[in-house]
Amino acid sequence: MKQFKAESKRLLDLMINSIYTHKEIFLRELISNASDAIDKLCFIALTDDKLNMSRDDFKIFIKPDKENRTLTITDNGIGMTADEVEEYITQIAFSGATEFLEKYKDKTNSDQMIGHFGLGFYSAFMVADEVHIDSLSYKEGSTPVHWTCDGSTEYDMSEGSKTTVGTEITLFLNEDCLEFANEYRVREVLEKYCSFMPVEIFLSKANAPQEYETIDESELKDDDVVVEHIHEDAKYEEKEKEDGTKEQVEVSPAKEKVKINKRPVSISDIHPLWTKHPNECSDEDYKEFYRKVFNDYREPLFWIHLNMDYPFNLKGILYFPRINTEYDSIEGTIKLYNNQVFIADNIKEVIPEYLMLLKGVIDCPDLPLNVSRSALQNDGFVKKISEYISKKFADKLSGMCKTDRENYEKYWDDINPFIKYGCIKDEKFSKKMMDYILFKNIDGKYLTLEDCINENKKEEAPAENTEEKAETTENTENTENADEKKEPEKTTVYYVTDEIQQSQYINMFRSQGMDAVILKHNIDSAFITHAERYNEHVTFQRIDADLTNDMKDESGEDLTDATNALTDLFRKVLDKKDLTVKVENLKDENVSSMVTLSEESRRMQDMMKMYGMTGMDPSMFGGQETLILNAKHPLVQYILKNGENDNTSLFCEQLYDLAMISHKPLSPDEMTKFVSRSNQIMMLLAK
Repeated sequence: MKQFKAESKRLLDLMINSIYTHKEIFLRELISNASDAIDKLCFIALTDDKLNMSRDDFKIFIKPDKENRTLTITDNGIGMTADEVEEYITQIAFSGATEFLEKYKDKTNSDQMIGHFGLGFYSAFMVADEVHIDSLSYKEGSTPVHWTCDGSTEYDMSEGSKTTVGTEITLFLNEDCLEFANEYRVREVLEKYCSFMPVEIFLSKANAPQEYETIDESELKDDDVVVEHIHEDAKYEEKEKEDGTKEQVEVSPAKEKVKINKRPVSISDIHPLWTKHPNECSDEDYKEFYRKVFNDYREPLFWIHLNMDYPFNLKGILYFPRINTEYDSIEGTIKLYNNQVFIADNIKEVIPEYLMLLKGVIDCPDLPLNVSRSALQNDGFVKKISEYISKKFADKLSGMCKTDRENYEKYWDDINPFIKYGCIKDEKFSKKMMDYILFKNIDGKYLTLEDCINENKKEEAPAENTEEKAETTENTENTENADEKKEPEKTTVYYVTDEIQQSQYINMFRSQGMDAVILKHNIDSAFITHAERYNEHVTFQRIDADLTNDMKDESGEDLTDATNALTDLFRKVLDKKDLTVKVENLKDENVSSMVTLSEESRRMQDMMKMYGMTGMDPSMFGGQETLILNAKHPLVQYILKNGENDNTSLFCEQLYDLAMISHKPLSPDEMTKFVSRSNQIMMLLAK
């Protein structure tokens, strides 16, 4: 028996008890080592004619044995000599073990332990009381080696009996980990961590009865084990001819088949979709891969294929899922791989915050991992990857808007909150995307910000007057310098936040041939401020912020006296001393009353809600609504004519509430009073 060096023993204890947080990780580590061994031999085979082997010849075999309570991992990779076992297995981390321990003696958290030592083999001792290694090097004349260790300070190494090149590791499982002697549990772990390993992995159950399958003889392979040759006679059916006679017609020709030992099926897909060039992949390939990896029956909206070699190696596929924001979590899943070896789910560091709903896989051998390969280190490199993903996403969307506008519009309602949030959070992303942000108008048409500006310019353009044009020409020289000092002329883009509640205002806009866009998501309040900063020639205003001149009939009589009279009356009846009332001649005679609130006041109120300042009085910031009364409406005329009495007081309250309903929801108490008053008014009509 031989003993570990003291520092190696201490490091072994640290490995088992501190670095790996999930016991199942051991299987990933051992298979990764086997894959590395195969890679090394593959590389050597490229230049060594004596090694007549191709990539397809290399395999990894996993065999759980419930009766003997063992788990065996076998590869036909490079193998090891006794000296190499001593060097690579016994002396953990080589001479760096002491330095490693000294550096991390006070840092037992795996996320803090950064290393490049290839320590994965020793994760086996988390689940095994004893570990055996049988290995035979590819080197000519090599002697097989047998190594055993029970996790103590001692190990034994002797000449082995292995006859084929490669390495076999046998784990004698401890009482707490007998689950890994179960075929189904092992399969579960393999499918999680090794589904896309670059080497075929085969799982077989120890002492399992032989299974068979029957194939056409033409499909027979050299390595198939033939059990039986089977001849199937041709099949005939009796059919009637045109002349009424019958004949035997061959419907199935004779077949030569063979019964063979059932071919093992690899658990790993050695050529996953992300390793292929995008030109090699069809839409159905992408959808099938999505269904397979994420078990989501809904088709993704679209996807991005990442394929980068410089300045870092990164491949992957990111999907924008179809989600129901009312019921679904908006947090996606990003599966991280390192050379096709699964590392972790939901790695947030490499994905921009505003794209967290994405689902996908990323394979990046250059990513800085901790010693247990379970988490990313905080590194500027990770930030570069995040920026690259953001750029690719923006390129995908902008390209789609230019070349596939129909589908882009189809997806827009689902993706727009995330895109807008990205524009607010990321300046680089904003510069790439702002010209491709879509706004849906009240007629369901999608417009860019530039489209909105152009449409509203048409609406605002006054009829050109010849005299005014001549005067402008004469004064051009005098005003050039003054124009330079003026703020840029702004175009107002009107918006709606609730199509139902603001339907009265929408109808008024439509009647005047005016347009508005729908901005009803929570993010829109902040986004319009961002859009105004992005384009200094535009300002956003909700349709109930003020009355436009197009909605007023300026030809009527002066309404100053009427405004003063109704202001006094409504303030008294409603007990609102600061209420602002305006009487206007509206073109739409069906509108009796409406409420407006300035855009500045509304945004201030939204900000107060955002920061939880609900207890503050909105009027401190000028947040008072204005009640607009239509002088053309019979009810308003009745109130003006009759002054204060029981009926007019009732009408004043009702007109105010009707205006508020189109502006914002009534409080429970206000709604109760409104319903009661409506019944009272109907009773008056019934008398």
